[in-house]
Amino acid sequence: MPDHTTTKKSSGTRGSIAYASQGALTWMRFKKHRLALISLIALIGLYFICGFCGFFSTHDPNSRNTKAINAPPQSIHFIDADGGFHLRPFVYNYSMTINIETWAREYSSDTSKIYPVHFFADGPEYRLWGLFKAKKHFLQVAEGGYYHILGTDRLGRDLFTRVLYGGRISLSIGLLGVALTFFLGILLGGLAGYIGGWTDNVIQRIIEIIQSIPKLPLWMALSAALPPSWSSLKIYFGITVILSFIGWTGMARVVRGKFLALRTEEYVVAARLIGASRVRIIFKHMLPSFMSHIITSATLAIPGMILGETALSFLGIGLRSPIVSWGVLLSEAQNYLVLSLTPWLLIPGIFIIITVIAFNLLGDGLRDAADPYASI
Repeated sequence: MPDHTTTKKSSGTRGSIAYASQGALTWMRFKKHRLALISLIALIGLYFICGFCGFFSTHDPNSRNTKAINAPPQSIHFIDADGGFHLRPFVYNYSMTINIETWAREYSSDTSKIYPVHFFADGPEYRLWGLFKAKKHFLQVAEGGYYHILGTDRLGRDLFTRVLYGGRISLSIGLLGVALTFFLGILLGGLAGYIGGWTDNVIQRIIEIIQSIPKLPLWMALSAALPPSWSSLKIYFGITVILSFIGWTGMARVVRGKFLALRTEEYVVAARLIGASRVRIIFKHMLPSFMSHIITSATLAIPGMILGETALSFLGIGLRSPIVSWGVLLSEAQNYLVLSLTPWLLIPGIFIIITVIAFNLLGDGLRDAADPYASI
C-alpha cells in the first residue's frame, strides 16, 4: 500500500513544495523596498546614537565655552598648516575677533597649536539613561582643546551634544505618544465596534467633538494649562499625554470599522459561544487579524507626534529649558538674523526632516510588505 505521508526534507520545504510563514513572506517583500530598508537602518542608527547620547557626545549639554560663542562648526585635520601629515586626527582652537563695522564675532583657526583627537577616552561625567555614572566618550580632544562639530549656540553650548540629547527626548516622545494613542484608539474603537449600541454612539460623539476642534489651538490650550511649577519630567509626560489625547480618534475609527466587519465571523462567534470574555475576544482573536495594518499605521503616526512636540516647543508652550529637544533647539533660531549670521542653529531642523522622511518611507515599505496580494 503506498505511503501518502509527506516528509519534511528541510526547514524551508515540505516534500517538493516550499513554504514560508507570514512573517517570512512579509520580510521578503519588505527587503525588496530598498528605500524602506535604508530608512529602517537609518532610524535604528539614530535611535542607538541618541539612546547613548552621553557616550557619543563630546561635551555636557549645558556646559558653556565662553571662547566659542555662536561659533561655526569645526573641522578635523590630518595635515597641519606647514603641510605635515599626522596619523592621529587633530583640531585647532578658534581665534575670535570682533568686526568693528558689524560688531559680529568672526572666527578663524588658530594654527599655533594642535590638539589631538582621542577615541574611547575619558571626558565629562554623565549618567547613562539617568542610572549609571560613566566618563567614557567616543571622541575627546586633548586637554586645552575643544571640538564643536556642529558649532555652538549663543551661550557657547555645543550644538552636536544638544542635538543628540534633544533627539533622545523627541524620538522617545514619538514612541511613547504613539503607544498611548494606539492603546486608547484600539481599546475605545474595539469597544465601539464590538459592543455597539449606546456605547458606540457615545464614543463616536466624543470622536466627532475632538476631531471638530483645530489641532494647533487645542494643543496650545492644553499645553498652556500645564502648571509652570511642574518639573521637567512632569512636563515631558504632560506633553506626551496631550499629543496622545488628540491623536487616538483616527485609529479608533479604523478599529471600529474592522470590528464591525469581524464580529460576525465564525471564529469570533465560536469564541463567544464557548464563554470567552470580551477582552479576550478583542485582543486574542480579532486584533491579530489586522495587526499588520496597526503596525504600519503606528509607523506613519510617529512623525506626527514628533512634529507636534516640535511645533509646541518652537512656539514656547511645549517643553522648556532645561529640557533639550529638537523643538526647544529650533526655538532658539526664530530670529531672522540666524539665517545670515548663525545658520548652523537650524541643523536640528535637518534631523527632524530626516527622521520624518525615514518614518514615512518605512511606513510605505511596511504597508506594501503587509499586503497579502503583493508579489514576492
